[in-house]
Amino acid sequence: MTLWGTGTRLWPISRKLNAKQFLKLFNDMVTIQLTIFRNLSFCNNFLIVSNIDHYFTALDQIEDNFGSTLNSKFLLEPIAKNTAPAIALSCFALDRDEIVLVTPSDHLIKREDRYLEVLGRAEELAKGDYLVTFGITPTSPEVGFGYIEADGEDVSAFHEKPDIETAREYLNSGNYYWNSGMFMFRAGVFLDELKEHSPEIYSMALSAFESARGDNPVRVSKEAMDAIPEDSIDYAVMERSSRVKVVPSDIEWRDLGSFDSLVEEIGSKEAIEIDCSNNFYYSDSRDKTIATIGLDNLIVVDTKDALLISKRGESQRVKEVVNILKGNSQLSILNSELKVHRPWGTYEVLVDESRYKIKRIVVKPERRLSLQKHFHRNEHWIVVSGTATVTVGDSRYLVRPNESTYIKMGEVHRLENEGKIPVVLIEAQVGEYTKEDDIVRVEDDFNRE
Repeated sequence: MTLWGTGTRLWPISRKLNAKQFLKLFNDMVTIQLTIFRNLSFCNNFLIVSNIDHYFTALDQIEDNFGSTLNSKFLLEPIAKNTAPAIALSCFALDRDEIVLVTPSDHLIKREDRYLEVLGRAEELAKGDYLVTFGITPTSPEVGFGYIEADGEDVSAFHEKPDIETAREYLNSGNYYWNSGMFMFRAGVFLDELKEHSPEIYSMALSAFESARGDNPVRVSKEAMDAIPEDSIDYAVMERSSRVKVVPSDIEWRDLGSFDSLVEEIGSKEAIEIDCSNNFYYSDSRDKTIATIGLDNLIVVDTKDALLISKRGESQRVKEVVNILKGNSQLSILNSELKVHRPWGTYEVLVDESRYKIKRIVVKPERRLSLQKHFHRNEHWIVVSGTATVTVGDSRYLVRPNESTYIKMGEVHRLENEGKIPVVLIEAQVGEYTKEDDIVRVEDDFNRE
C-alpha cells in the first residue's frame, strides 16, 4: 500500500502533512482504513510505503481501528521517487515468491464483491508469473486518467491522458480501460523485470534497501533515495515487459483526484440558498452557517485558514492555485495542518500570534513526550481532563484537571500520561519565537532527532 500525498489536488482541506488519505470524509473513516478493511480477507500481511512525515498519522489511523491486531509493517521514504522505486524497495523486503498486491491508499471501491472476484483472477495470473494490472471499465470519457488498450486480458498498449475527443473514442471502442494504478505479481518476477528494463532503478533501490535502518519501520536514508532515478512503474516496467496482463474490473472504482469527483461521494453541508442550484458546500466547522444568493454550479470549500470557490467542472485547476501560492512563498498555507499527529498523541494550534501560541494537546494513555527544553519560550499548561505527570528539572509531580503548571524558558521538562484515559491540556506558549524547531530533545522514547 502506498501512502504518499502532497495535498495539492484537494487543497485546502488536504495539506502536505494531512493528505486526502487521512481525511475523515466517509462516515468518519479515512481511505487508508477503508483500503485495509477492503483487503483484509485477501491479504495476510500489509507493507505500507509512506512518507516519513505521514508515519505517525498513519499509525494513529491504524491503531484507532485495528489496535495491535493488524499484521503490518512500514517502509519510510524521506522523499518521493514515484512508484517504481517504492515498489522495488517493498519487493526487496519480501520473499521472491510472495504474491504482492500493490494498491494506493486513497481510492474508493464500491463493489467489493466484484473486487474480490477480480483479485482472485489476478492472483491466478500472478501465479503464472505475469505482471497484472487492473483496468477499470470506463463509464465516461474521462481525460484525467491514463488508459490501457486491451485484447481480452492481453495488453496492447498503455496510453497517456487523452483529450476529450480521444477519450470519447476510447469509451465507444469497448476495449479501453482506465489505468487504476493497482497491480499484482510475484515479488521476484517484478524485480527481474525491473532489472532487465530499468537496471539503474533496480541497482540503486537495492543499494538503498541494503543500507536502510530498522525492521519496523524500515527507514531508507535520504542520500540513498536521492541516488535512485525517479520513474513510475508504468514507464519503468509495465510498458516494456512482455509479461503484462490486464484484468478488466467493473468495481465502481473512484479516484478522488478533484473536488468534482469528491462531491459525488460525500454529502454537501446544509446551507440557506436563495435562487441557487447545484451547489456543493464543505466546511470544517460544524457550527458555521452558510448562506448564498443567486449562485449556481459552484463548489465552496471553507477551512479555518482558507476559502476555495470553484465552478463545477473546473476544480482540478486548484493545482494552479497551489502553484501560485508556492510562487508567492506562501508555503505555510500549503504545509500547515490543523491537527498534528505525534507518536504520543496529537496537538491542535488554536491561536498563533506574534509572541504567543495556544495549543490543545492530547496525550495517549501510557505515552510521554520527549524530555526537552526550549530556548525562546515559556510554557503554561492547564489540564482539562486526565491526570498529567510533569517533570521539570529534578522535580516530578501530578497535575490534575483544573490545575496548571509553568515551564520556564531553558528548563528541561517532560509531559507524561501514566493513566488509562487521554490527558487533555491547553498549552500557552509565550516568547519571542514559538515555532516548532525551538526544541532540544534530551531523551526520546521514539528515537527522533
